Amino acid sequence: MLMKDLTLFIVKRLADKPDAVSIEEEQDGDTTVLNLIVDETDKGKVIGKQGKVIKAIRSLVSVAAAKAGVRAVVEID
Repeated sequence: MLMKDLTLFIVKRLADKPDAVSIEEEQDGDTTVLNLIVDETDKGKVIGKQGKVIKAIRSLVSVAAAKAGVRAVVEID
């Protein structure tokens, strides 16, 4: 739950339409997969130039997950 809350917090502040941001959480073995759903107009902001923003989000989530002793992956739809 910590990783989901962290991801929502970050992405909602980046998005022009924060109400359209949602996350579907799935378990894939021992890994938590967070499927990030944003408005089409906000995808560019969330991904960033050359994917730098989404890479940073993934890094933060990975660190939070490692600290909690689990594994998490962020995917964007």
